[in-house]
Amino acid sequence: MSGNPIIEVDSLSKCYRLGQIGMTSLRDDLERLWNNLRHGTAKKEDARTFWALRDISFCVEKGQVLAVVGRNGAGKSTLLKLLSRITEPTSGRAVLRGRVASLLEVGTGFHHDLTGRENIYLNGATLGMTRREISRKFDEIVAFSGVEKFIDTPVKRYSSGMTVRLGFAVAAHLEPEIFIVDEVLAVGDIEFQRKCVGKMKDVASGGRTVLFVSHNMTSVSNLCSRGIYLRDGRLDLEGSASEIITRYMSDAVSAQSAEVFDQSTNRTGAGNVRFTDAKIELPETVGGVGLQVGDSLQMEFGIEVFGDDVGLLSFSVELGSADGLKIAHLVDRDAGFSVDRPSPGRYRIRLELPDLRLYPDRYTLGLFVGTLNGKVCYDHIPAALSFNVIEGGDVAKRNLPTTTGRIYWIPSWTFVPSV
Repeated sequence: MSGNPIIEVDSLSKCYRLGQIGMTSLRDDLERLWNNLRHGTAKKEDARTFWALRDISFCVEKGQVLAVVGRNGAGKSTLLKLLSRITEPTSGRAVLRGRVASLLEVGTGFHHDLTGRENIYLNGATLGMTRREISRKFDEIVAFSGVEKFIDTPVKRYSSGMTVRLGFAVAAHLEPEIFIVDEVLAVGDIEFQRKCVGKMKDVASGGRTVLFVSHNMTSVSNLCSRGIYLRDGRLDLEGSASEIITRYMSDAVSAQSAEVFDQSTNRTGAGNVRFTDAKIELPETVGGVGLQVGDSLQMEFGIEVFGDDVGLLSFSVELGSADGLKIAHLVDRDAGFSVDRPSPGRYRIRLELPDLRLYPDRYTLGLFVGTLNGKVCYDHIPAALSFNVIEGGDVAKRNLPTTTGRIYWIPSWTFVPSV
């Protein structure tokens, strides 16, 4: 690290009172300051407090793109709010040496009664830019966002996708020294997501700094050189992007490669047949963190049949990418498999998909059971499980970035003279 990192975080912590998360008032801050002055420390915590962040320290150099990664509730958004000065820390400090633009959620920094045009100038003024500086960037911002037809329409009439496109375009083009982005790539179509990644690369190559929160490890791999991994409000790992991705995938697989389904499960259907649980068998050869290109996908799930009138059942598995792309629809009858009029009770079903030729990334499996004619859905659980395909193994002959495809096929090639 150099002597003057552009971002310096030292022992940063944030404590909320339960029932008031996200709502610290001036009185709360003054009360905390008074107690620090009297006792040299914050008030003794009690059962009504919740530490969203605890003793976080790291530095970011100018021009770096740093991934901020962790499971839901790990403290990522709290950290970015502290760095963006939206809320104050309970203890510790964060020094940011440069102009900061933040895009933390849809509509951040927008006045929804103003038009898109007015909001562009408002945001630029907030960053300390002159009207002439903003005007030079205006056409580029509007073209990138794709909202040309609606630029003079109040933002409150925009869809969430339009709002986030304009918000990203404004924040990225108004030349902040530090650009803080939280999950913006989860909104919008695939083409816009690619444009965002490309723009953030341009921002970094211009010597500016990006802090990027994402659950999409492909974006992290393509964009970031380093990262931090948060777990339960603490800094669990700081290292290269590949190290952060490996830790994230390991945690994700251990949590979601096996599931038990109950009343809280996101599901639809008549309920005559229900999925009870499901699991993916992961090879120990890679530590149980995922599958390699060319491995077999082995899956098992349980069902419970209620009543005697379910008839001939049809099962299917929906394979998709973590960013919502539908990749394959695996239907039982394609393999000549069927379950005809099962008696009430519990059953197990296994399936195997040999020689899985997916690019390294995170994928989901959805479950469906219904009547053979498709008229009745008994149970449907979208994204019931997730798993990771990781680099390595003997099949892949080259690097496989998901920007170039999803399925790795090796055809036979021949070269013959023309006749």
